[in-house]
Amino acid sequence: MATLDVGNRSSDNATEAHIHTAFRTCSQALAAHNFTMPALSPTMTEGNIASWKIKEGDSFVAGDVLLEVETDKATMDVEAQDDGKLAKIIVEDGSKGVTVGSRIGVLADTDDDLSTLKMPAEESAPKSEKKSAPPPPKEEAKSSPPAPSKSKSSSPKPAETSPSKSKPQNKKYPLYPSVEVLLHTHNIKADSVNATGPNGRLLKGDVLAFLKEIPSSAPQQLGERIAKLSHLDLSNITPAAPKSSPKEVAAKENPKIEEAVEVPVELSVPVSLSSILQVQKRMSATLGITLPLSTFIARAIALANEDLPLSSRKAPTADELFDHIVGVSKISKSSSSSKDGSFKPQIIALPDPSAGLGLAKKAAKKIDPFDAILGRGGKQNTTMKTKSKVLESLGPENVFSLSVVKGTEEEKRAKVFLERVKSLVEVEPGRLVL
Repeated sequence: MATLDVGNRSSDNATEAHIHTAFRTCSQALAAHNFTMPALSPTMTEGNIASWKIKEGDSFVAGDVLLEVETDKATMDVEAQDDGKLAKIIVEDGSKGVTVGSRIGVLADTDDDLSTLKMPAEESAPKSEKKSAPPPPKEEAKSSPPAPSKSKSSSPKPAETSPSKSKPQNKKYPLYPSVEVLLHTHNIKADSVNATGPNGRLLKGDVLAFLKEIPSSAPQQLGERIAKLSHLDLSNITPAAPKSSPKEVAAKENPKIEEAVEVPVELSVPVSLSSILQVQKRMSATLGITLPLSTFIARAIALANEDLPLSSRKAPTADELFDHIVGVSKISKSSSSSKDGSFKPQIIALPDPSAGLGLAKKAAKKIDPFDAILGRGGKQNTTMKTKSKVLESLGPENVFSLSVVKGTEEEKRAKVFLERVKSLVEVEPGRLVL
């Protein structure tokens, strides 16, 4: 019977504790009860209260959001499990570092009168005492000499000297698993170890330095090294020389361009048409055929343009480029090769004293009416048809002239052309008939 009574008593105590600590607002709970900071994750030790969604005295039903809690990972809503009423808010909005299990408010039943309701005592103190109760046996075990499972470095001396100078772990962040294992294994409080990690976090090296398993200065040296390497060192870099502006570059190149400007020069040779006139009279007397003077001069220009020395600077023609791309022939770059020219000299007739002014007046009167209507009667045409008409009025003495670039091989070719024309017209007029 004694055993049965003890079991009944223990069962009753467990039931009362369950009813007292559970988050319930049913009619069985006749008094207000504390609302503690919930643990929203298995590793959560503390959190921040972002805001309360209801005010003191407001009623709520199951599923309503009571408040928002911020953790280091996310912001989550805390919902009510049963119907009830918020009797009092203990921890206001914006509070940070609220420990899990500490009282943040008081809840009551929906029908309770808050003016006469008795507020319960804070339960966080007993819980903290219960949580802090286990360490004393650990300290006794820590101070006891026979401790085969613990290393020699876990002596109480570093723990006594370090708290005065230590910088505790930032409570905003949870402990790393490796740090928690070391603290639990050696019975060390986190606040007694100097935290040298980023944002005040406690690292494994800090605990090892506290246990004197590594040099005490190693965590600080490592932190300084990481901080130094996290920034780019530009002390040994010298700035590059300033680049010149596009205007300066263009100004430097302009003299070269000015030097390459091509200056034209006019080459002229006096040519007598007396030999051609004599051949023309002989043909008319013997054969009864009169060839116009333009035919002789055109034939002389064509023969003079044949087989002229090719300029090494001359660009290849379109036909040569096409043949080179197709692979039929290669573009010749030799200056010794030759090619027909395309010179067309300008012929200026000199006045003939023996002919007088009659011929000049007659030539002046031969103007095409169509040119006179269009106002082109006084202009010099460049077509071969117009030249043939003008050539008929040429006298014995004339000047053949060409305009070429000075100082180039084209000037040499032009001189060879004019000499050939002079030789054909004055010395070899018979070749112009064949």
